[in-house]
Amino acid sequence: MRAWLLPEGSDGFDKLYMDELPDPEPGPGQVVVAPSAWSINYRDFAVASGKYFGGALTQPSIPLSDGAGKVVATGEGVKSLRVGDEVQSLFFQGWLHGPPKMVPALGDGKAPGMLAEKVVLDEHGVIPIARSLDMEQAACMPCAGVTAWNALFEGGNPLKAGQKVLVLGSGGVSLIALKLAKAAGAEVIATSSSDEKLEQVKALGADHVVNYKDTPEWGAYVQEKFGGANKIVEVGGTGTLAQSMNACAPLAEIALIGVLADGTPPEPRGLMFTGSSIRGIFVGSASMASELNAFVDKHHLTFPVGKTFAFEDADKAYAHGWGPDSFGKTVISLN
Repeated sequence: MRAWLLPEGSDGFDKLYMDELPDPEPGPGQVVVAPSAWSINYRDFAVASGKYFGGALTQPSIPLSDGAGKVVATGEGVKSLRVGDEVQSLFFQGWLHGPPKMVPALGDGKAPGMLAEKVVLDEHGVIPIARSLDMEQAACMPCAGVTAWNALFEGGNPLKAGQKVLVLGSGGVSLIALKLAKAAGAEVIATSSSDEKLEQVKALGADHVVNYKDTPEWGAYVQEKFGGANKIVEVGGTGTLAQSMNACAPLAEIALIGVLADGTPPEPRGLMFTGSSIRGIFVGSASMASELNAFVDKHHLTFPVGKTFAFEDADKAYAHGWGPDSFGKTVISLN
């Protein structure tokens, strides 16, 4: 089978190379999945550059956590899956439900990676895809989709109809959160530095948009113009957190997800004025992924795919996903 790999000590996605590897065989309790679509997350660039948790890769490794395809073989004792079932990977291999568990996560060099024509995973390391999604969209759910679901609907204060949601930028998590929030009856405010991208975001259902280059104090603007947001999908990190705190409605929750924007951590006492809180998000569990897919099917949702590349052009997909023209999820597909 063909697979893309990163070398030991990789310091960038330009080190990606394709190789021919033996077809894998399932052991007891395992399945072989033949992915037909994959998606790239910001985390995958950190893995490629050696800046992910645990440091640089210690051996040649297949990257990516996110893929969707069909089960092509099952090992002894597998009961919940059959050959031909359409499934998606689970980011965490072993966090089935309950509080966060720091268990193996696909594509980090320590657990299997998905960017291959066949992958062996535990029977409980995959779930059925949502019926309303094609393979390319299903491949966007394991990391970005579950992260957006966790941010909006998990924790002690799940999103309610009529509340306001603020999403930052036009990346995969933010656009999936936008679609989920709208389906739940929320009002969505979106930010970007590009008017062109803001028009695209409006077409996807955003009720209000803010160009943060034109409005540098966008947090205060959201507070003054819209009364603040009840849920903030914070993908920027320390560089945008102060603005997100300024955008809080009373008793709001900031879902702290990303590390895209560098900066000095803000003074936290601003949260005291609205009684708001910050909740850390690190993707989610298998049960969250299943709840997400049930919600997707209930509302017949589909999700935007920014640009699709052939399997042979996975290196070009990485380059596009890292560049300024990316919008939403960058996907690799056999179709």
